[in-house]
Amino acid sequence: VQLQASGGGLVQAGGSLRLSCVSSGGTARSYTMGWFRQAPGKDREFVAALWRGSTGTYYADTVKGRFTLSRDNAKSTVYLHMGSLRPEDTAVYYCAGSNGVILSTLRQSSAYAYWGQGTQVTVSS
Repeated sequence: VQLQASGGGLVQAGGSLRLSCVSSGGTARSYTMGWFRQAPGKDREFVAALWRGSTGTYYADTVKGRFTLSRDNAKSTVYLHMGSLRPEDTAVYYCAGSNGVILSTLRQSSAYAYWGQGTQVTVSS
């Protein structure tokens, strides 16, 4: 499975962006798909995940209520809709996927086998 993330950019605080993660080369619709982010000098952190079969969504407390996940199976694409953006959301955002994630490890980057290349999101104050 190959993942391609896109949609990042520069936005003012309070604005919105939509990130896309296109998958190819496998049955990604049956995978659990996650988004992680990494700010300069910080560890990669969990943002959100969409359970395989789109049967559940999970969010980090820092983004809950502002970010939303969706999946378009016809386009093999998972979207991360980001609203009410804050300067602290500035980071490189990565999409990840796996068919081996278990619920207890959903928020751990090590649980994901496939990764996209990352897309930069910069939120100005």
